[in-house]
Amino acid sequence: MEQEKKSFVGYEYKEITVSENLVSMYLDCYENFGWVPEEELSDVRNPHHVTIRMKRDRKIINKMELTRLQRNFEACAQDLNKLRKAKTSAATIWSLAVGIMGTVFMAGSTFAVVHEPPIVWLCVLLAIPGFIGWILPYFIYREVVKRQTEKLQPLVDEKMEEIYQVCEKGHDLL
Repeated sequence: MEQEKKSFVGYEYKEITVSENLVSMYLDCYENFGWVPEEELSDVRNPHHVTIRMKRDRKIINKMELTRLQRNFEACAQDLNKLRKAKTSAATIWSLAVGIMGTVFMAGSTFAVVHEPPIVWLCVLLAIPGFIGWILPYFIYREVVKRQTEKLQPLVDEKMEEIYQVCEKGHDLL
């Protein structure tokens, strides 16, 4: 019986945590830099994130250039995440501001009704903008997100194209 002698392969390891809706993109992209996925684990601290463990041969050809391209990809991916968050951040700020203003009017309305003697006309006058301030944030949020998405979508598409070009260069080096 002859046994085949395996050659030694040293690996380097990488662990990243990403949003669960971006796992496929990250797996596809990291494979273009020589990384092989080992396992995916749910992040206990944040249920909407997944931890991906990968490995690659330490003596991979063109390692320096692949590492440079990988860093470029990671910077682009970080920019892409910032652009995606920017779609909702302005909407959240506007919605919260309007909601707080509605609450201020409702507080004024409450103080008017508990005043001795109650000032009912002021209570009603302040309650109307208060209720509007509580209802309006939902519609403001939707509208601002829609506008921001229209405004930022070309930048997101441009960044995705840059990521694809970096991954293509990495794939050509393997």
